[in-house]
Amino acid sequence: MPQNFLQYIPHRHPFLFVDRVVEESADTIKTEKEINPKEPFFEGHYPGKPIMPGVLIFESIFQTGAIMMGKRIANEGRIPVLTRVNNIKLKHAVHPGDKLQVEVTLKDLVSTAAYMTGKASVNGKIAVSLEFSAMLVEETK
Repeated sequence: MPQNFLQYIPHRHPFLFVDRVVEESADTIKTEKEINPKEPFFEGHYPGKPIMPGVLIFESIFQTGAIMMGKRIANEGRIPVLTRVNNIKLKHAVHPGDKLQVEVTLKDLVSTAAYMTGKASVNGKIAVSLEFSAMLVEETK
């Protein structure tokens, strides 16, 4: 799929943690991110045995949720903002060269607030699972 998802989120390189949307349904979106071994964070995050920082895996999940929100809620002039994160479980490390597969499920949509669950996996093994909510807010300068 082309990068047409960029119209739904404000994130851009070097803080874009979604490469492509691979599947969508009414309440689920799946994305992928190739984990480039040359990312600068690998130099300092466990030198010699690099792993992707958990917060960046979370960010990939959050960005996936933001894409889904942008497609389902009229978001002109508004940006997605994370409002809550619960029940984080870190289960498996993500390494340079891995392909991160992210799945976000929409549990509830109330006005401009979305309640979602997300998971990130590598080779079928769940690396992170969590629950989160976000809402669209007026863009400020």
